[in-house]
Amino acid sequence: MQTQMTSGHAGDEERAGGWSRIRPVAFWSATIVVVFELAAGSVWNLLTIEWIEAQLRHLGFPHFFAYVLGVWQALAAVAIIAPRLPLLKEWAYAGCLFLWSGAVASHLNYGDPIETWGVPLTFGILAVTSWLLRPADRRIPETRLRPNGSPRTRSRAWESRPRAWAVPMALLVAMFAVSVLTLPVVEASMLEFAVELGWVEA
Repeated sequence: MQTQMTSGHAGDEERAGGWSRIRPVAFWSATIVVVFELAAGSVWNLLTIEWIEAQLRHLGFPHFFAYVLGVWQALAAVAIIAPRLPLLKEWAYAGCLFLWSGAVASHLNYGDPIETWGVPLTFGILAVTSWLLRPADRRIPETRLRPNGSPRTRSRAWESRPRAWAVPMALLVAMFAVSVLTLPVVEASMLEFAVELGWVEA
């Protein structure tokens, strides 16, 4: 009986250990996609490419709305990828959910095909995934996971080290750079898509 209990406990620990290895990979995979989309979206909105203009006209939003979205997307990208700032992260994730669920609802309201609202739906799901899997040092204290009654948090020394900020900020700068450099190609393909949808005349 004791052997069975011990082996059962070991099995639970093995499963927990496996999840503890998978969780950070899943978190960072979802987070990087979300942050890259926010960075690219902010570039598209602030430079107001034709695809953005076509969507705004189609959905009945004013032109200046692109600039509002662009600024908030850039700030959300910084808040989510940076270390610490747990309360700002909560607001940024909430903003992502409002942004992408609002895009889905807007396209559905106009009877648009799945190609238009499936993408923001996917990003919304990834944002929720990133939020759910975020580690303890990225949560406000009241929402930290406390297995076995003890909080799992990193020391503030780690959070304040220059590298803790340098690595994510360098990654974010690279994302913005890629978004700007690939803009001509992206703009051409998205314009073609807008023509196919009938939002822009050929």
